[in-house]
Amino acid sequence: MSLPNVRLHDLGLIDYKEAWDYQEKLFNEVIEEKRSGNQRPLCHLILCEHPHVYTLGKSGVVDNLLADERRLEDIDARFYKINRGGDITYHGPGQLVIYPIFDLDQFFTDIHKYMRFLEESVIQTVLYFGVNAQRIEGLTGVWILGNPSRKIAAFGVKCSRWVTMHGIGFNVNTDLRYFNQIVPCGISDKEVTSLANELTEPVDLAQVKKLLVASMINLFGFELI
Repeated sequence: MSLPNVRLHDLGLIDYKEAWDYQEKLFNEVIEEKRSGNQRPLCHLILCEHPHVYTLGKSGVVDNLLADERRLEDIDARFYKINRGGDITYHGPGQLVIYPIFDLDQFFTDIHKYMRFLEESVIQTVLYFGVNAQRIEGLTGVWILGNPSRKIAAFGVKCSRWVTMHGIGFNVNTDLRYFNQIVPCGISDKEVTSLANELTEPVDLAQVKKLLVASMINLFGFELI
């Protein structure tokens, strides 16, 4: 059987709500294709950045947003409650956001394996730059171990009829000061970092995109179109 086909969408810097609506459109199209009997609908992989925004997942606690409305206005940030799993996180310029809209019936029907593959794609990408990132048992995400450990990528997904949406927030050249306005992912005893912070110099985001997509192709086994 041929490999699943995945279309790449590099949207650049795009408003969070606009990207969310675009995700929903593609997500619903894949589900409708499956309902109509198509066993191999086209999947999608969205890459983008967002203007400053905080998003709260279904299992999140709103008190983990430390900024009030006035503070959000002062720092030019928005806030959305959304339909992914997980708690609160931040997206902003310099952070690579990855939204796979995959029909897992074409890959494997195991959401935990799916999450581990997403994490592994980031681990392999940062290793290219000489940064050793790992998982922490019991916690979703990719971490630089230390005292305290530092999260370099956050994950939150939605899955319906084995079709996924939402995904990865990977801190590449992110302004980490924006994380001071939240309790990231509801975890108060660990810090947040970025690839640029670990390397003490800016990173070529285009190169990171290529490396991460190549890692995902290798891990998931799909053909990019």
